[in-house]
Amino acid sequence: MNTDLITQAREGDGEAFRQLVEPYQRELHVHCYRILGSTHDADDVLQETLMAAWRGLGGFKERASIRTWLYRVATNRCLNALRSVKRRASRRLQADDLLASQLDLPEPSSVSEALWVEPYPDIMLDFSTDIQPGPEARYEMKEAISLAFMTAVQMLPPRQRGVLILRDVLGFQASEVAEVLDSSVESVNSALKRARAALQRRLPPSEEQPLPLPDSLERELIDQLTRAFEASNVDGIVALLAEDVMLTMPPEPMQYHGRELVARFLAVVTLQERRRYRTVTTRANGQPAFGLYMCEPDGSVFHALGLLVFTVAGSRISAITRFDNSMLSLFGLPKSLPR
Repeated sequence: MNTDLITQAREGDGEAFRQLVEPYQRELHVHCYRILGSTHDADDVLQETLMAAWRGLGGFKERASIRTWLYRVATNRCLNALRSVKRRASRRLQADDLLASQLDLPEPSSVSEALWVEPYPDIMLDFSTDIQPGPEARYEMKEAISLAFMTAVQMLPPRQRGVLILRDVLGFQASEVAEVLDSSVESVNSALKRARAALQRRLPPSEEQPLPLPDSLERELIDQLTRAFEASNVDGIVALLAEDVMLTMPPEPMQYHGRELVARFLAVVTLQERRRYRTVTTRANGQPAFGLYMCEPDGSVFHALGLLVFTVAGSRISAITRFDNSMLSLFGLPKSLPR
């Protein structure tokens, strides 16, 4: 059937091309997101990929599957996007503007490199039915979409990033990755070795990670957290946090480590006494999340304060990642709520 569709698409049949690529669009979008760290950029690059595939279908030699060929087009489009000086300069300017608008932030425990990591809505994922990775994959779907993994991957150089995702997340063979990147197997293996070593320095070994909470206990923990936020109860929130909890705000470089500093940030920046708050729960990157809203002094409307994504380790919250209001629309969340 694919052979017939390829023939028809090469002859200019747009519907045949749509049928050919549609089964892979969702996984290609996730692939672009993993490399780029941005849902918005993944949208753009996926469209570029499909356009390039449509125009370049005549050059498809059918030595590999159409899926592998599409991954080749998408991966190289992603790497080209990462090398775009114009794109990086534009984003740096946005980061500087955001930093200037938040000069009243408490003193952080550390300052890291500004990273371009955006959340990915779980509604766009299907952990049960997504195409399974190859046998050489090292990461499960949920682990390979988590914010901790995404943040660590964004620290890698572009080519290492692409190699690691193709090999350890998708399970492509080294020879397939070499074909995707127009490289040699030796070069791919060398890049993979360096990428794995870098990730090991930033991610705890799997055997040291706490077992995930059962769904019912995770929901109970998030329910408690929600009630504490809506009551502006900083002490109640802190009681649910791990001792070494980390709060970050991509793309801001500031990090707040430990209960005391996170409590200070919440009290000074996020929550204010005698204000009312509401939350709207969602999920991002396989993790619980909610939109946070604060009521205006006149009590007429609740305005969004951003999206909070929570990492659960054991029975506590081990990380809070705060995103600004520009991310809310990805999750179908409004900028304001009626009273």
